[in-house]
Amino acid sequence: MDATPYVTIVLPCYNEQDHVIDEVERICRAMDDSGYTYELVAVDDCSTDETLARLKEAAPRFPNMRIRAFHRNGGSGTVRRIGTQEARGEIVVWTDADMTYPNERIPELIRILEKDTAVDQVVGARTSEEGSHKFLRVPAKWFIRKVAERLAGQKIPDLNSGLRAFRKSVARPYLRLLPPGFSCVTTITLSFLSNQHDVYYLPIEYSKRAGKSKFSFVSDAYRYILQVLRMVMYFNPLKVLMPPAIWLVGIGLAKGVYDNIKTPFYLANNTIIIFVTGLLIGSLALLADLIVRSRGE
Repeated sequence: MDATPYVTIVLPCYNEQDHVIDEVERICRAMDDSGYTYELVAVDDCSTDETLARLKEAAPRFPNMRIRAFHRNGGSGTVRRIGTQEARGEIVVWTDADMTYPNERIPELIRILEKDTAVDQVVGARTSEEGSHKFLRVPAKWFIRKVAERLAGQKIPDLNSGLRAFRKSVARPYLRLLPPGFSCVTTITLSFLSNQHDVYYLPIEYSKRAGKSKFSFVSDAYRYILQVLRMVMYFNPLKVLMPPAIWLVGIGLAKGVYDNIKTPFYLANNTIIIFVTGLLIGSLALLADLIVRSRGE
């Protein structure tokens, strides 16, 4: 293995025994042909099948692969965070081991970062949805993406793609924000966008996954939208809090005018509550913004 690889590929592996070696082989073949020096960090997230055994058995065939085994299941976000923190490469690539992403195109993502120094992250933007619960996932993901676009102030073709490459030096300050689950990819996207780091979206095909999906529609969709709001609150709370504050103050003022027209010198209790609630939320928004700006990040 090269002492100072240019690229580190972080590959979370959880119960992927039937195809993990095929995925490793595909990644290593593409990287060997590309000419880039690299390390492939295959992290077994405490699999309950033979995933770790298959990786260890195949290790002699892949000299650039480094195996990391967790003793308890930490989630894909934890795998990606620790893998990135321990990465030796200047460029870090995230992908999955379930045969869904075109990992043979990883060198293409790296070349975009190499040629354009203004781009800090390249995301494989999927052109189709092949996941489980497709009839539920498509509208839910569209809604969450639109909320994120509204709050981030720019178009996001794919908010939670698992295939991406980024500069480790740029991502380092945001690694502590990564949640343990699937929404880690949403977090790293919004962290870059909220801090004006350029993100390039490369259209890719998305295949039907091999094996059983670990995605739970209800719980993971809830965590996704919660993480979107959390990240925008972390970087730009005015985007979340000030619009409802202004609306409530405006409604309160309009209701107050109506109350006085209907009954002079009279304000209904609900009018006062609406107006004061708007003022409180607005004050909270300004205080939160002051805290964000005083962090010095």
